[in-house]
Amino acid sequence: MNDCLDDLFKSTTPLVSKRGIHLDLNGLPPTAKRMVDLLQLFAGMRYNVVLVEWGDTFPWTVDQRFRSPTAFSTREIAIFVKTAADLGLELIPLVQCLGHMENPLSVKGYEGLREIPDIEAGLNPLAPGARELIQNMVDDVLALMPGVKHVHLGGDEARTFGKNTETSAYIEKHGKGALYLHHVEPILNTLNDRDLRPILWHDMMTDWDSDALTALAGKADLMPWAYHGDPEKCEHHCNTEILERFRSHGITLWGATAYKGAEGYDADIPDIPIHTENAAAWLRTAKRFALTGLVATAWSRYAVDTIQCNPIDACLDSALMVAVTLHDGEPPDGGVNACVDALASLDEKDRFVACRAAMTKLAHLRREGWEAVQHSRQLAVLGRIDERRTSARNLKLGFWGIVRLNEVVRELDELTHETRTAFDGLMESIWIEEYLATRIEPLREERNLIVEENQLSDIDQIQRLEG
Repeated sequence: MNDCLDDLFKSTTPLVSKRGIHLDLNGLPPTAKRMVDLLQLFAGMRYNVVLVEWGDTFPWTVDQRFRSPTAFSTREIAIFVKTAADLGLELIPLVQCLGHMENPLSVKGYEGLREIPDIEAGLNPLAPGARELIQNMVDDVLALMPGVKHVHLGGDEARTFGKNTETSAYIEKHGKGALYLHHVEPILNTLNDRDLRPILWHDMMTDWDSDALTALAGKADLMPWAYHGDPEKCEHHCNTEILERFRSHGITLWGATAYKGAEGYDADIPDIPIHTENAAAWLRTAKRFALTGLVATAWSRYAVDTIQCNPIDACLDSALMVAVTLHDGEPPDGGVNACVDALASLDEKDRFVACRAAMTKLAHLRREGWEAVQHSRQLAVLGRIDERRTSARNLKLGFWGIVRLNEVVRELDELTHETRTAFDGLMESIWIEEYLATRIEPLREERNLIVEENQLSDIDQIQRLEG
């Protein structure tokens, strides 16, 4: 390994043995070739576990309609799996079992498995066929990923859980944990019988009774997650009290930090200080609670039906900063600049810099565009409710907002070429086009509405008035 990369790491022995990185393929999935390249990159960063959330990129046989237009082939997944093994990377597949079920439950014929009829996100744990669907999806994945030791079943943020008459009555009689286990425990048993250890996100279990936690402890691990600050000081879903309660019931624990995706559902670039601070805090928690491992999550969509965020290839410096922090307990000397320079030893620096530059410009222009929308609309309302505020000066300020918004839309259109060029070959074009459309088209629509509402003949007229 190149000295530039090796010099980032100070400790000869990592502070936590299992250091994972997450591939959330629900948004902006890399090409098959890039998936293999990323494994090389992750190994170079000294991660040794890769949590793979296939989503609709998997070549599902349980129902081929679950596949996206760019789903990987079985051969491509076989190459990915073999490459990981050659690199000494442990793969952990993630198949959702309760919440975040939009992909299968939006397909015609699966409406009856929803807990709330018009919400595709939540599976009804009591619906006939619900458990069988999850088991079949797990079997699909395991058929192409032989040799894995763990299977992550997700299970988090099931916001419809207990919200229909039948499930609510079940909880009233037996408790939340009992309903959850009614659905998932047979799947856990099947995996245990195959010498596979299941993992679940922790947030649905924070208020379980002792009997349910004890039953879970022998069958699955939990992976608490918290992406800001100290995980032991979160107000609700993760704190010392919650972690101690899990441990007191004999539950094996992991932890989840993040290197991208926790900035907001529509973020373009990572907030590296937040991620570095959080990773260091998780290391302290790992020592206190003897955590099995820590995973740096990397959300590409907050849910299947929300917009994409934070392209992987614009966040590699953050991935490396978190990798060093998880290995050594602190970020490297030279900080993020040292991480960017070290990417050169992996032949990644130039491409990363181009991707990051495009995303940074996109984030800046989007912010300016929405500020211009806000400016124009606030002045328009002011003029309507107070005639004294409709002077030529205020009208001109309103025109300025419209003019700047038009300029932003034009600059965003120009940026599309740079963005497409930067990400060319890293993902299929359909995904970068979707990403750009969700960023640019709303601002274009706002511009057109403001022009129409103000009965302006065209933008050129406004630019002449502004001048």
